[in-house]
Amino acid sequence: MRRATQLQDALQAAYAALQPHSETARLDAQVLLAHLLAVPRTWVLIHPEARLTSAQQEALREALERLRAGVPLPYVLGEWEFYGRTFEVGPEALIPRPETELLVETALAWLRARPDVHLAADVGTGMGCIAVTLAAERPSLRVLAADLSPAALHLARRNARRHNLTPRLDFLCADLLSPLAPRSLPLICANLPYVPVDTLRRLPIYGKEPTLALDGGPDGLHLIRRLLAQAETRLARGGLLLLEIEASQGESAPRAARKVFPRARVDVLPDLAGHPRLLRIRT
Repeated sequence: MRRATQLQDALQAAYAALQPHSETARLDAQVLLAHLLAVPRTWVLIHPEARLTSAQQEALREALERLRAGVPLPYVLGEWEFYGRTFEVGPEALIPRPETELLVETALAWLRARPDVHLAADVGTGMGCIAVTLAAERPSLRVLAADLSPAALHLARRNARRHNLTPRLDFLCADLLSPLAPRSLPLICANLPYVPVDTLRRLPIYGKEPTLALDGGPDGLHLIRRLLAQAETRLARGGLLLLEIEASQGESAPRAARKVFPRARVDVLPDLAGHPRLLRIRT
């Protein structure tokens, strides 16, 4: 790596390291170099002749070692984008995915139609991207961010501080909604672990992101069923419950929801790829 002083050579080395692990290796290589050089990605594309300093070469060498070992790119960078904002990420919590933006967009549309709603909960908040985004987009909203993992909550707190939202987020280390009072929440959002355990063991991310944030039990619905049962008494009348689900749960998840909320309007919204992604329960 010492000889890869030109940016175009560094990009090729990064691409080679990322290719076995990523379907977007060229884009990821550009993102990595932009991060290391503290420049926009477009700058990387139009300055292939630029030369890296010794310090930048050393940082790239260390990053490539981690990438070749299978460390996900966001963990190498230490940050990742979600809904137009940059968040600190780390192995304490799941890396945010674009699919989760559907949950945020649906929640925000519901809130815009109800300006009198000033409280929401993000259950299984992880690194806090849902809670922080909702609070950032709705200045009158207070958000309860709950998670079972103290390490994930610590990361979420740092992200709240990063976006100057600490005063409007309350952090709770809890098993789902167990400590909360009945009928206290107009809006409940959750991106809980939903991957069936046998499927999880075959995924490339297995062992690279926290299993606690991915393992949904035999059919992927273990925690979702538990949250449904708790939400039945904690969701306010006229409230909304949004749950991200796996693509294979387009029938099983709403069936589980209707058992708990027989009078609610229950449906599933597709993601941009057309796969079932968001379970919506309107009471």
